[in-house]
Amino acid sequence: MSMMNTTFRSRFILSPKRLVFLLLALFALWLSACSAGQPRLALETNAFDFGDIPYGEVVSRDLVVKNEGSAPLVVESVSTTCGCTTASLEPMTIPPGGSAKLHIEFNSAAHGPESAGLQTRQVFLANNDPEQPDAMVEFRVNVLPPSSS
Repeated sequence: MSMMNTTFRSRFILSPKRLVFLLLALFALWLSACSAGQPRLALETNAFDFGDIPYGEVVSRDLVVKNEGSAPLVVESVSTTCGCTTASLEPMTIPPGGSAKLHIEFNSAAHGPESAGLQTRQVFLANNDPEQPDAMVEFRVNVLPPSSS
C-alpha cells in the first residue's frame, strides 16, 4: 500500500513548472472570458450639412449605424440637443455584423422666423459600446429667412 501511495503522490503533486503552467493557463482562460465579445458602434458619418433650407421646411436624413463588434450593440436611448430635431433608431438592438437606420429630422419653423441663420444640432446614441458609450452625430443647417411676400 505504501508503494501505491508514493506512486500516486509523485504523479499528482505539482512541481514548480507544472504550477506555473497551470496558473498561466488559468490566467489566459480568465482573460479570454473577460473579453469574450464587445459591441463596436460605427456611424456612416458623424457630421453632415443640410445646407440652405427655406424657413418652414422640414428636412430629414437617414444614416446607417453598424455593429462591427462581436456582441450585440444595445442602444438604450436616442436624444437630441433641441426640440426642433427628432431622431429615431430602428432597431435599437443591433446584432454583431448588423446595421440599423438612424432617422434624423429637423423642423426649421420650430423656433419661429427669428431663428433664421446658421444652426448646429447634435444627436446622441447612449449605448453599450465601451469605447464610445455616448456616440454623437452633429449636423449644420442654414435656415433662410421667410420670404416677405
